[in-house]
Amino acid sequence: MGSLSLDNKPHAVCIPYPAQGHIGPMLKLAKLLHHRGFHITFVNTEYNHKRLLKSRGPESLNGLSSFQFKTIPDGLPPTDSDVTQDIPSLCASTTKTCLAPFRDLIFELNHTSSSNVPPVTCIVSDGVMSFTLDAAKEFGIPEILFWTTSACGFLAYAHYRDLVEKEYTPLKDESCLTNGYLDTVIDWIPGMQGIRLKDIPSFVRTTNPNEFMIKFVIAETERARKANAIVLNTFDALEHEVLAALGPMLPPVYSIGPLNLLQNEVTDHVLMSIGSNLWKEEYECIKWLDSKEPDSVVYVNFGSITVMTSRQLIEFAWGLANSKRTFLWVIRPDLVAGDTAILPSEFITETKDRGFLASWCPQEQVLTHPSIGGFLTHSGWNSTIESISGGVPMICWPFFAEQQTNCRYSCVEWGIGMEINSDVKRDEIENLVRELMEGVKGKEMKKKVAEWKKLAEDATTCATGSSYQNVDKFINEILLSPRD
Repeated sequence: MGSLSLDNKPHAVCIPYPAQGHIGPMLKLAKLLHHRGFHITFVNTEYNHKRLLKSRGPESLNGLSSFQFKTIPDGLPPTDSDVTQDIPSLCASTTKTCLAPFRDLIFELNHTSSSNVPPVTCIVSDGVMSFTLDAAKEFGIPEILFWTTSACGFLAYAHYRDLVEKEYTPLKDESCLTNGYLDTVIDWIPGMQGIRLKDIPSFVRTTNPNEFMIKFVIAETERARKANAIVLNTFDALEHEVLAALGPMLPPVYSIGPLNLLQNEVTDHVLMSIGSNLWKEEYECIKWLDSKEPDSVVYVNFGSITVMTSRQLIEFAWGLANSKRTFLWVIRPDLVAGDTAILPSEFITETKDRGFLASWCPQEQVLTHPSIGGFLTHSGWNSTIESISGGVPMICWPFFAEQQTNCRYSCVEWGIGMEINSDVKRDEIENLVRELMEGVKGKEMKKKVAEWKKLAEDATTCATGSSYQNVDKFINEILLSPRD
Protein backbone atom coordinates (compact mmCIF):
# COMPACT_ATOMS: atom_id res chain seq x y z
CA MET A 1 0.00 0.00 0.00
CA GLY A 2 3.01 2.27 0.35
CA SER A 3 3.45 4.99 2.95
CA LEU A 4 0.42 7.01 3.99
CA SER A 5 0.12 10.34 5.74
CA LEU A 6 -1.56 10.25 9.15
CA ASP A 7 -4.66 11.99 7.78
CA ASN A 8 -5.43 9.19 5.35
CA LYS A 9 -3.79 6.25 7.13
CA PRO A 10 -6.42 3.58 7.84
CA HIS A 11 -6.91 2.64 11.49
CA ALA A 12 -8.27 -0.82 12.35
CA VAL A 13 -9.53 -1.65 15.82
CA CYS A 14 -9.02 -5.39 16.32
CA ILE A 15 -10.91 -7.09 19.15
CA PRO A 16 -10.61 -10.84 19.79
CA TYR A 17 -12.86 -12.95 21.95
CA PRO A 18 -11.00 -13.05 25.29
CA ALA A 19 -9.58 -16.58 25.18
CA GLN A 20 -6.16 -17.90 24.12
CA GLY A 21 -7.32 -19.63 20.95
CA HIS A 22 -8.95 -16.42 19.68
CA ILE A 23 -6.29 -13.87 20.68
CA GLY A 24 -3.50 -15.64 18.75
CA PRO A 25 -5.06 -15.67 15.28
CA MET A 26 -6.45 -12.13 15.71
CA LEU A 27 -2.96 -10.88 16.57
CA LYS A 28 -1.60 -12.54 13.41
CA LEU A 29 -4.28 -10.83 11.32
CA ALA A 30 -3.58 -7.49 13.03
CA LYS A 31 0.13 -7.83 12.20
CA LEU A 32 -0.71 -8.49 8.54
CA LEU A 33 -2.90 -5.37 8.43
CA HIS A 34 -0.14 -3.30 10.06
CA HIS A 35 2.35 -4.65 7.53
CA ARG A 36 0.01 -3.46 4.78
CA GLY A 37 -0.23 0.08 6.08
CA PHE A 38 -2.80 0.13 8.89
CA HIS A 39 -2.53 1.75 12.29
CA ILE A 40 -3.67 -0.93 14.75
CA THR A 41 -5.43 -0.70 18.10
CA PHE A 42 -5.62 -4.18 19.62
CA VAL A 43 -8.26 -4.52 22.33
CA ASN A 44 -7.85 -7.10 25.09
CA THR A 45 -9.94 -7.49 28.20
CA GLU A 46 -8.35 -6.15 31.38
CA TYR A 47 -8.09 -9.70 32.75
CA ASN A 48 -6.23 -11.09 29.74
CA HIS A 49 -4.03 -7.99 29.40
CA LYS A 50 -2.77 -8.61 32.93
CA ARG A 51 -2.07 -12.23 32.03
CA LEU A 52 -0.15 -11.16 28.90
CA LEU A 53 1.96 -8.73 30.91
CA LYS A 54 2.66 -11.48 33.44
CA SER A 55 3.63 -14.09 30.84
CA ARG A 56 5.60 -11.88 28.45
CA GLY A 57 6.66 -8.76 30.38
CA PRO A 58 5.54 -5.11 29.91
CA GLU A 59 8.15 -4.40 27.24
CA SER A 60 6.59 -7.01 24.93
CA LEU A 61 3.55 -4.81 24.28
CA ASN A 62 5.28 -1.46 23.84
CA GLY A 63 7.16 -1.95 20.59
CA LEU A 64 5.48 0.33 18.06
CA SER A 65 3.56 3.61 18.27
CA SER A 66 1.42 2.50 15.32
CA PHE A 67 0.46 -0.81 17.00
CA GLN A 68 -1.08 -0.03 20.37
CA PHE A 69 -2.89 -2.10 23.00
CA LYS A 70 -6.02 -0.95 24.81
CA THR A 71 -8.31 -2.70 27.27
CA ILE A 72 -11.98 -2.93 28.17
CA PRO A 73 -13.56 -4.79 31.11
CA ASP A 74 -15.15 -8.19 30.44
CA GLY A 75 -17.93 -7.63 32.99
CA LEU A 76 -16.99 -10.61 35.17
CA PRO A 77 -15.99 -10.26 38.84
CA PRO A 78 -12.31 -9.22 39.25
CA THR A 79 -9.87 -12.05 39.98
CA ASP A 80 -6.11 -12.62 40.07
CA SER A 81 -6.45 -16.17 38.70
CA ASP A 82 -4.25 -17.23 35.79
CA VAL A 83 -6.66 -19.58 34.06
CA THR A 84 -9.08 -19.61 31.13
CA GLN A 85 -12.39 -18.16 32.27
CA ASP A 86 -15.63 -20.13 32.17
CA ILE A 87 -16.72 -19.94 28.51
CA PRO A 88 -20.54 -19.68 28.91
CA SER A 89 -20.14 -17.03 31.64
CA LEU A 90 -17.70 -15.10 29.46
CA CYS A 91 -20.00 -15.30 26.42
CA ALA A 92 -22.95 -14.00 28.45
CA SER A 93 -20.91 -11.21 30.01
CA THR A 94 -19.26 -9.92 26.83
CA THR A 95 -22.63 -9.89 25.06
CA LYS A 96 -24.33 -7.90 27.82
CA THR A 97 -21.61 -5.56 29.06
CA CYS A 98 -18.88 -4.91 26.48
CA LEU A 99 -20.62 -2.69 23.92
CA ALA A 100 -20.62 0.46 26.07
CA PRO A 101 -16.90 0.40 26.98
CA PHE A 102 -16.01 -0.59 23.41
CA ARG A 103 -18.03 2.31 22.00
CA ASP A 104 -16.38 4.65 24.53
CA LEU A 105 -12.96 3.42 23.45
CA ILE A 106 -13.61 4.22 19.77
CA PHE A 107 -14.89 7.66 20.73
CA GLU A 108 -11.74 8.22 22.78
CA LEU A 109 -9.49 7.06 19.91
CA ASN A 110 -11.28 9.42 17.52
CA HIS A 111 -10.85 12.36 19.89
CA THR A 112 -7.38 11.66 21.23
CA SER A 113 -5.08 14.61 21.59
CA SER A 114 -2.17 12.56 20.26
CA SER A 115 -1.13 13.44 16.75
CA ASN A 116 0.09 9.86 16.24
CA VAL A 117 -3.35 8.23 16.20
CA PRO A 118 -5.52 8.62 13.09
CA PRO A 119 -9.33 8.33 13.35
CA VAL A 120 -10.73 4.79 13.44
CA THR A 121 -11.73 3.71 9.92
CA CYS A 122 -12.77 0.06 10.43
CA ILE A 123 -13.34 -2.69 12.98
CA VAL A 124 -12.02 -6.26 12.82
CA SER A 125 -13.95 -8.22 15.42
CA ASP A 126 -14.05 -11.81 16.56
CA GLY A 127 -17.10 -13.56 15.17
CA VAL A 128 -18.57 -14.17 18.62
CA MET A 129 -18.16 -10.53 19.67
CA SER A 130 -20.87 -9.32 17.30
CA PHE A 131 -22.00 -6.56 19.66
CA THR A 132 -19.23 -4.62 17.89
CA LEU A 133 -21.49 -4.38 14.83
CA ASP A 134 -23.62 -1.85 16.72
CA ALA A 135 -20.56 0.32 17.28
CA ALA A 136 -19.54 0.06 13.61
CA LYS A 137 -23.02 1.17 12.57
CA GLU A 138 -23.00 4.07 15.03
CA PHE A 139 -19.63 5.36 13.78
CA GLY A 140 -20.43 4.70 10.12
CA ILE A 141 -17.42 2.45 9.50
CA PRO A 142 -17.10 -1.02 7.93
CA GLU A 143 -16.64 -4.14 10.04
CA ILE A 144 -15.46 -7.64 9.24
CA LEU A 145 -16.10 -10.55 11.56
CA PHE A 146 -13.18 -12.95 11.95
CA TRP A 147 -14.48 -16.39 12.91
CA THR A 148 -11.49 -18.25 14.32
CA THR A 149 -13.17 -21.62 13.71
CA SER A 150 -12.69 -23.87 10.72
CA ALA A 151 -15.10 -23.24 7.85
CA CYS A 152 -16.70 -26.64 8.56
CA GLY A 153 -17.16 -25.71 12.22
CA PHE A 154 -18.73 -22.38 11.28
CA LEU A 155 -21.05 -24.04 8.75
CA ALA A 156 -22.24 -26.48 11.41
CA TYR A 157 -22.85 -23.62 13.86
CA ALA A 158 -24.79 -21.78 11.15
CA HIS A 159 -27.28 -24.69 11.08
CA TYR A 160 -27.94 -24.75 14.83
CA ARG A 161 -31.36 -23.13 14.39
CA ASP A 162 -32.29 -25.85 11.87
CA LEU A 163 -31.14 -28.55 14.29
CA VAL A 164 -33.41 -27.10 16.97
CA GLU A 165 -36.37 -26.68 14.63
CA LYS A 166 -35.98 -30.23 13.29
CA GLU A 167 -35.81 -31.43 16.94
CA TYR A 168 -32.35 -33.03 16.81
CA THR A 169 -31.57 -30.98 19.90
CA PRO A 170 -32.17 -30.70 22.81
CA LEU A 171 -31.82 -34.44 23.38
CA LYS A 172 -34.88 -36.30 24.66
CA ASP A 173 -32.95 -37.62 27.68
CA GLU A 174 -29.46 -38.59 28.87
CA SER A 175 -29.68 -42.02 27.19
CA CYS A 176 -29.24 -40.31 23.81
CA LEU A 177 -25.60 -39.74 24.71
CA THR A 178 -24.89 -43.49 24.82
CA ASN A 179 -27.59 -45.34 22.85
CA GLY A 180 -26.31 -44.57 19.35
CA TYR A 181 -28.54 -41.54 18.76
CA LEU A 182 -25.48 -39.33 18.21
CA ASP A 183 -24.59 -41.52 15.20
CA THR A 184 -27.64 -40.12 13.38
CA VAL A 185 -26.56 -38.86 9.95
CA ILE A 186 -27.46 -35.24 9.20
CA ASP A 187 -27.96 -35.47 5.44
CA TRP A 188 -29.42 -32.04 4.69
CA ILE A 189 -26.51 -29.63 5.33
CA PRO A 190 -25.00 -28.62 1.96
CA GLY A 191 -21.25 -29.20 1.84
CA MET A 192 -21.21 -31.63 4.80
CA GLN A 193 -21.96 -35.04 3.31
CA GLY A 194 -22.09 -37.89 5.81
CA ILE A 195 -21.85 -35.66 8.88
CA ARG A 196 -23.31 -37.21 12.06
CA LEU A 197 -24.88 -35.51 15.03
CA LYS A 198 -21.78 -36.43 17.07
CA ASP A 199 -19.67 -34.45 14.56
CA ILE A 200 -21.73 -31.28 15.06
CA PRO A 201 -20.19 -28.82 17.57
CA SER A 202 -20.83 -30.30 20.99
CA PHE A 203 -23.19 -27.73 22.50
CA VAL A 204 -26.08 -29.68 20.90
CA ARG A 205 -25.41 -32.53 23.35
CA THR A 206 -27.79 -31.19 25.96
CA THR A 207 -31.20 -32.09 27.37
CA ASN A 208 -31.79 -28.48 28.46
CA PRO A 209 -34.35 -26.72 26.21
CA ASN A 210 -32.92 -23.38 27.38
CA GLU A 211 -29.24 -24.25 26.89
CA PHE A 212 -27.46 -20.88 26.82
CA MET A 213 -24.68 -21.85 24.39
CA ILE A 214 -27.17 -22.99 21.75
CA LYS A 215 -29.02 -19.69 21.97
CA PHE A 216 -25.72 -17.80 21.94
CA VAL A 217 -24.43 -19.61 18.82
CA ILE A 218 -27.72 -19.07 16.96
CA ALA A 219 -27.67 -15.36 17.80
CA GLU A 220 -24.02 -14.89 16.80
CA THR A 221 -24.22 -16.79 13.50
CA GLU A 222 -27.38 -14.91 12.51
CA ARG A 223 -25.83 -11.57 13.43
CA ALA A 224 -22.89 -12.47 11.20
CA ARG A 225 -25.10 -11.65 8.22
CA LYS A 226 -24.96 -7.98 9.22
CA ALA A 227 -21.19 -7.75 8.86
CA ASN A 228 -19.60 -6.30 5.74
CA ALA A 229 -17.58 -9.51 5.36
CA ILE A 230 -16.52 -12.72 7.10
CA VAL A 231 -12.91 -13.91 7.20
CA LEU A 232 -11.80 -17.44 8.09
CA ASN A 233 -8.37 -18.85 8.91
CA THR A 234 -8.48 -21.59 6.28
CA PHE A 235 -7.63 -22.03 2.61
CA ASP A 236 -9.80 -22.80 -0.36
CA ALA A 237 -8.27 -26.14 -1.35
CA LEU A 238 -8.81 -27.56 2.14
CA GLU A 239 -12.46 -26.57 2.64
CA HIS A 240 -13.68 -25.72 -0.85
CA GLU A 241 -17.10 -27.42 -0.61
CA VAL A 242 -17.83 -25.93 2.79
CA LEU A 243 -16.79 -22.44 1.70
CA ALA A 244 -19.01 -22.78 -1.36
CA ALA A 245 -21.95 -23.73 0.90
CA LEU A 246 -21.32 -20.74 3.18
CA GLY A 247 -21.29 -18.29 0.26
CA PRO A 248 -25.07 -17.93 -0.31
CA MET A 249 -25.77 -17.63 3.44
CA LEU A 250 -23.50 -14.71 4.29
CA PRO A 251 -21.83 -11.48 3.22
CA PRO A 252 -18.60 -12.02 1.25
CA VAL A 253 -16.51 -14.80 2.83
CA TYR A 254 -12.72 -14.59 2.51
CA SER A 255 -10.47 -17.56 3.32
CA ILE A 256 -7.15 -16.10 4.47
CA GLY A 257 -5.24 -18.99 6.02
CA PRO A 258 -3.13 -20.49 7.29
CA LEU A 259 -2.34 -17.19 9.01
CA ASN A 260 0.76 -18.71 10.61
CA LEU A 261 2.19 -19.11 7.09
CA LEU A 262 0.79 -15.87 5.69
CA GLN A 263 2.41 -13.79 8.44
CA ASN A 264 5.82 -14.88 7.13
CA GLU A 265 5.55 -11.86 4.81
CA VAL A 266 5.85 -9.58 7.87
CA THR A 267 9.48 -8.53 8.15
CA ASP A 268 9.31 -6.10 11.10
CA HIS A 269 11.17 -7.88 13.91
CA VAL A 270 9.70 -5.62 16.60
CA LEU A 271 6.19 -6.36 15.37
CA MET A 272 6.83 -10.10 15.17
CA SER A 273 8.19 -10.11 18.73
CA ILE A 274 4.75 -9.13 20.05
CA GLY A 275 3.27 -12.39 21.30
CA SER A 276 -0.13 -13.63 22.43
CA ASN A 277 0.51 -16.52 24.80
CA LEU A 278 -1.21 -16.09 28.15
CA TRP A 279 1.09 -18.66 29.77
CA LYS A 280 4.87 -18.34 29.88
CA GLU A 281 6.42 -20.41 27.10
CA GLU A 282 9.19 -22.86 27.98
CA TYR A 283 11.72 -22.53 25.18
CA GLU A 284 13.91 -25.23 26.73
CA CYS A 285 11.74 -27.74 24.90
CA ILE A 286 13.08 -26.51 21.53
CA LYS A 287 16.67 -27.21 22.63
CA TRP A 288 15.52 -30.66 23.76
CA LEU A 289 13.89 -31.29 20.37
CA ASP A 290 17.14 -30.24 18.66
CA SER A 291 18.77 -33.32 20.19
CA LYS A 292 16.23 -35.77 18.73
CA GLU A 293 16.13 -37.66 15.45
CA PRO A 294 13.80 -36.49 12.64
CA ASP A 295 10.17 -37.66 12.96
CA SER A 296 10.90 -39.35 16.29
CA VAL A 297 8.89 -37.29 18.82
CA VAL A 298 5.17 -37.33 19.62
CA TYR A 299 3.94 -33.86 20.58
CA VAL A 300 1.04 -33.87 23.08
CA ASN A 301 -0.97 -30.73 23.79
CA PHE A 302 -4.70 -30.43 24.55
CA GLY A 303 -4.86 -26.67 24.12
CA SER A 304 -5.90 -23.86 26.42
CA ILE A 305 -9.43 -24.92 27.43
CA THR A 306 -9.62 -28.73 27.55
CA VAL A 307 -9.96 -30.20 31.03
CA MET A 308 -9.82 -33.88 31.94
CA THR A 309 -10.17 -36.09 34.99
CA SER A 310 -7.20 -37.42 36.97
CA ARG A 311 -8.05 -40.89 35.63
CA GLN A 312 -7.90 -39.68 32.02
CA LEU A 313 -4.56 -37.96 32.66
CA ILE A 314 -3.14 -41.20 34.05
CA GLU A 315 -4.49 -43.25 31.12
CA PHE A 316 -2.84 -40.84 28.67
CA ALA A 317 0.39 -41.02 30.69
CA TRP A 318 0.64 -44.81 30.71
CA GLY A 319 -0.44 -45.04 27.07
CA LEU A 320 2.48 -42.79 26.15
CA ALA A 321 4.86 -44.65 28.46
CA ASN A 322 3.87 -48.08 27.12
CA SER A 323 4.26 -46.94 23.49
CA LYS A 324 8.00 -46.57 24.19
CA ARG A 325 8.05 -43.47 21.97
CA THR A 326 9.79 -40.19 22.76
CA PHE A 327 7.32 -37.42 23.61
CA LEU A 328 6.95 -33.72 24.44
CA TRP A 329 3.86 -33.25 26.61
CA VAL A 330 2.38 -29.85 27.50
CA ILE A 331 0.42 -30.04 30.77
CA ARG A 332 -1.24 -26.76 31.80
CA PRO A 333 -1.56 -26.20 35.56
CA ASP A 334 -5.37 -26.22 35.16
CA LEU A 335 -5.57 -29.24 32.82
CA VAL A 336 -7.25 -31.48 35.41
CA ALA A 337 -10.72 -30.33 36.45
CA GLY A 338 -10.76 -29.01 40.01
CA ASP A 339 -7.36 -30.44 40.87
CA THR A 340 -3.65 -30.17 40.21
CA ALA A 341 -2.33 -32.22 37.30
CA ILE A 342 -0.14 -34.76 39.13
CA LEU A 343 1.49 -37.63 37.27
CA PRO A 344 2.46 -40.89 39.01
CA SER A 345 6.10 -40.96 40.15
CA GLU A 346 6.45 -44.36 38.44
CA PHE A 347 5.55 -42.70 35.12
CA ILE A 348 8.18 -39.99 35.63
CA THR A 349 10.82 -42.63 36.38
CA GLU A 350 9.77 -44.82 33.45
CA THR A 351 9.94 -41.99 30.88
CA LYS A 352 12.70 -39.72 32.23
CA ASP A 353 15.04 -40.49 29.32
CA ARG A 354 12.47 -40.01 26.55
CA GLY A 355 9.89 -37.53 27.82
CA PHE A 356 9.83 -33.75 28.23
CA LEU A 357 7.05 -32.17 30.30
CA ALA A 358 6.24 -28.45 29.91
CA SER A 359 3.48 -26.21 31.22
CA TRP A 360 3.29 -24.31 27.90
CA CYS A 361 5.37 -24.06 24.74
CA PRO A 362 5.84 -22.08 21.49
CA GLN A 363 3.60 -24.44 19.52
CA GLU A 364 4.23 -23.12 16.01
CA GLN A 365 7.98 -23.68 16.47
CA VAL A 366 7.32 -27.14 17.85
CA LEU A 367 5.08 -28.23 14.97
CA THR A 368 7.63 -27.10 12.36
CA HIS A 369 10.53 -28.79 14.16
CA PRO A 370 11.96 -31.70 12.11
CA SER A 371 11.97 -34.05 15.12
CA ILE A 372 8.17 -33.96 15.48
CA GLY A 373 6.57 -37.02 13.88
CA GLY A 374 3.02 -36.82 15.22
CA PHE A 375 0.63 -34.68 17.27
CA LEU A 376 -1.79 -35.91 19.95
CA THR A 377 -4.29 -33.03 19.96
CA HIS A 378 -7.71 -31.82 21.10
CA SER A 379 -8.45 -30.81 17.48
CA GLY A 380 -8.79 -27.10 18.19
CA TRP A 381 -8.70 -25.21 14.90
CA ASN A 382 -5.43 -23.36 15.56
CA SER A 383 -3.73 -26.65 16.43
CA THR A 384 -5.23 -28.38 13.40
CA ILE A 385 -4.26 -25.72 10.84
CA GLU A 386 -0.78 -25.37 12.38
CA SER A 387 -0.33 -29.14 12.24
CA ILE A 388 -1.31 -29.14 8.57
CA SER A 389 1.13 -26.26 7.95
CA GLY A 390 3.90 -28.26 9.63
CA GLY A 391 3.08 -31.49 7.77
CA VAL A 392 2.35 -33.35 11.01
CA PRO A 393 -0.31 -36.13 11.22
CA MET A 394 -2.59 -36.26 14.26
CA ILE A 395 -4.29 -38.39 16.88
CA CYS A 396 -7.48 -36.53 17.79
CA TRP A 397 -9.23 -36.35 21.17
CA PRO A 398 -11.81 -33.55 20.74
CA PHE A 399 -13.10 -31.94 23.93
CA PHE A 400 -15.87 -29.48 23.06
CA ALA A 401 -17.33 -26.92 20.64
CA GLU A 402 -16.33 -27.46 16.99
CA GLN A 403 -13.37 -29.67 17.91
CA GLN A 404 -15.62 -32.65 17.13
CA THR A 405 -16.21 -31.25 13.63
CA ASN A 406 -12.50 -30.63 13.07
CA CYS A 407 -11.77 -34.18 14.22
CA ARG A 408 -14.27 -35.63 11.74
CA TYR A 409 -12.77 -33.67 8.85
CA SER A 410 -9.18 -34.47 9.86
CA CYS A 411 -9.87 -38.20 10.11
CA VAL A 412 -12.44 -38.78 7.37
CA GLU A 413 -12.28 -35.97 4.80
CA TRP A 414 -8.59 -35.03 4.84
CA GLY A 415 -7.03 -38.37 5.84
CA ILE A 416 -4.57 -36.88 8.33
CA GLY A 417 -5.90 -38.03 11.70
CA MET A 418 -7.07 -40.95 13.86
CA GLU A 419 -9.70 -40.47 16.56
CA ILE A 420 -9.40 -41.62 20.18
CA ASN A 421 -12.49 -42.91 21.96
CA SER A 422 -13.73 -40.26 24.41
CA ASP A 423 -13.45 -42.87 27.19
CA VAL A 424 -9.65 -42.90 27.25
CA LYS A 425 -7.89 -46.26 27.75
CA ARG A 426 -4.11 -46.65 27.94
CA ASP A 427 -4.04 -49.63 25.55
CA GLU A 428 -5.78 -47.60 22.84
CA ILE A 429 -3.37 -44.68 23.33
CA GLU A 430 -0.39 -47.03 23.14
CA ASN A 431 -1.64 -48.67 19.94
CA LEU A 432 -2.58 -45.39 18.23
CA VAL A 433 0.75 -43.75 19.08
CA ARG A 434 2.62 -46.73 17.65
CA GLU A 435 0.43 -46.72 14.54
CA LEU A 436 0.94 -42.96 14.13
CA MET A 437 4.72 -43.17 14.40
CA GLU A 438 5.54 -46.46 12.66
CA GLY A 439 2.41 -48.11 11.22
CA VAL A 440 1.01 -48.34 7.70
CA LYS A 441 -1.83 -45.93 8.54
CA GLY A 442 0.69 -43.50 10.04
CA LYS A 443 2.75 -43.53 6.84
CA GLU A 444 -0.39 -42.91 4.75
CA MET A 445 -1.35 -39.97 6.96
CA LYS A 446 2.18 -38.56 6.79
CA LYS A 447 2.05 -38.65 2.99
CA LYS A 448 -1.40 -37.06 2.88
CA VAL A 449 -0.57 -34.25 5.32
CA ALA A 450 2.56 -33.45 3.26
CA GLU A 451 0.23 -32.90 0.28
CA TRP A 452 -2.01 -30.58 2.31
CA LYS A 453 1.06 -28.73 3.60
CA LYS A 454 2.13 -28.04 0.02
CA LEU A 455 -1.35 -26.72 -0.83
CA ALA A 456 -1.29 -24.51 2.28
CA GLU A 457 2.06 -23.08 1.17
CA ASP A 458 0.68 -22.51 -2.33
CA ALA A 459 -2.34 -20.64 -0.89
CA THR A 460 -0.08 -18.26 1.06
CA THR A 461 2.51 -17.64 -1.66
CA CYS A 462 3.16 -13.94 -2.12
CA ALA A 463 1.04 -12.37 -4.88
CA THR A 464 -0.20 -15.63 -6.45
CA GLY A 465 -1.70 -17.58 -3.54
CA SER A 466 -5.48 -17.62 -3.04
CA SER A 467 -5.27 -16.62 0.63
CA TYR A 468 -2.70 -13.91 -0.08
CA GLN A 469 -4.98 -12.47 -2.77
CA ASN A 470 -8.00 -12.70 -0.47
CA VAL A 471 -6.27 -10.51 2.12
CA ASP A 472 -5.74 -7.89 -0.61
CA LYS A 473 -9.38 -8.23 -1.62
CA PHE A 474 -10.97 -7.78 1.79
CA ILE A 475 -8.68 -4.84 2.55
CA ASN A 476 -9.51 -3.05 -0.70
CA GLU A 477 -13.13 -4.15 -1.10
CA ILE A 478 -14.21 -3.82 2.54
CA LEU A 479 -11.82 -2.10 4.95
CA LEU A 480 -10.82 0.73 2.62
CA SER A 481 -14.29 1.10 1.14
CA PRO A 482 -15.84 4.47 1.99
CA ARG A 483 -18.85 4.46 4.32
CA ASP A 484 -21.28 7.14 5.51
